[in-house]
Amino acid sequence: MKQLISNFYHNTRFGLAVIQPFKNVYEYLRYALVPDKTVIEKEFKTNLGYTPNFENPQTFNEKLQWLKLNDRTPLHTICADKYKVRDYVKEKIGEEYLIPLVLETKDVRDIVPENLPDYPFIIKTNHDSSGGIIVRDKSKHNWINVQNTLAKFLNINYYYRYKEWQYKNIERRVVVEKLLMDENGGIPFDYKMHYFNGKLVFTQVDIDRQIDHRRNLYDANWNLLDIQWIYKTGRDVEKPKLYDKMVALGETFAKDFCYIRVDFYHVNDKIYFGELTFHAESGCGAFTPEHYDADFGKLLKLHKTVVS
Repeated sequence: MKQLISNFYHNTRFGLAVIQPFKNVYEYLRYALVPDKTVIEKEFKTNLGYTPNFENPQTFNEKLQWLKLNDRTPLHTICADKYKVRDYVKEKIGEEYLIPLVLETKDVRDIVPENLPDYPFIIKTNHDSSGGIIVRDKSKHNWINVQNTLAKFLNINYYYRYKEWQYKNIERRVVVEKLLMDENGGIPFDYKMHYFNGKLVFTQVDIDRQIDHRRNLYDANWNLLDIQWIYKTGRDVEKPKLYDKMVALGETFAKDFCYIRVDFYHVNDKIYFGELTFHAESGCGAFTPEHYDADFGKLLKLHKTVVS
């Protein structure tokens, strides 16, 4: 019966129309009505094992929670919007760093093969903080299922779940972009560059996500750090040829915020912008050894941003 209901929900338009309103009410009652601090404190203690100090934060993760509660501007919402951020990127560093846009729409019924290219692409919602639907051959996908999956994503308000305010007021839509691929046809590394007070402190590289997820952290000079951040470390990754250029481009965004993560791709000797993130791992990512939480915390000086 459970599988039958799941198939009804995911693979038919009628099933989505019947079940989704009940899921929306459940989501609202479970998340939206609970105060921000209550949700944040519970998630923080569950993941990190200690109670966050909201008044005088010391660790890196505590300071990210402080930023959730105190650092909220319209620019945060623009930057978290995977569609509207494109204009911001164009203004800050130039259109040549944008991944080619195939389609954007607020209606999932527009996501049909005849509106989509014959080359590989990725479909995602503009307010989601995770990945998307990778399509290498559009003839091999169930498009009713794809539309239902996207409709389900569009009904989620990630602010309610994680209390990251920048997601609250995003005008939700579906975005389709050309799929970036490395020389072997695989998904290229994205270099997640963490800036504290305008300067790069470390870069995160995630390895073999779909097989055996590993994560390396490199300092500003591309020295591998002996740190585990949620995942174990993996094989050493070669410094990107255009690393210095990526650092400089990231600083262009970082000067507007006390903390930001700027993601870039490096493909065929070209840099592409990925996304901007304000609360890495939602401020609940455990470090091993634990003292790095405090060490990074000392490096981050808090202030409320005043940009708009």
